[in-house]
Amino acid sequence: MNTAFSHISERMNNRRFAVAQNAHGLSDVSTVFHYHVEDHAITGTYQGGHIHQGHLVGRATGPDTIELLYQCITTEGELLAGWSRGTVGVDHAGRTTLAFVWGWLSGATGGGESSYVELDP
Repeated sequence: MNTAFSHISERMNNRRFAVAQNAHGLSDVSTVFHYHVEDHAITGTYQGGHIHQGHLVGRATGPDTIELLYQCITTEGELLAGWSRGTVGVDHAGRTTLAFVWGWLSGATGGGESSYVELDP
């Protein structure tokens, strides 16, 4: 079924992503994000590096845009929560890319921009 959010589902559902750039965040090249998409709803988990365990929930807001809320516990035992708004794209090699503007809601202050690239299956 082709919906307004089909592109996001095709590009993100049951796919894993790693950090390409995240100068001001906790996730790094060893953090893996695993997304699931059903209709416009997005869920996922992430862990690795400074992140012991993280969970996220969000929604598609347009044909290639998403917004997420995330929470995690760090390897140092900190409990953090934040928000992000992003764009789903494709790089020159055909891999899905994610680009976000994000900020902390609880446990830390500040925010930044980050980008992610799909890992090979």
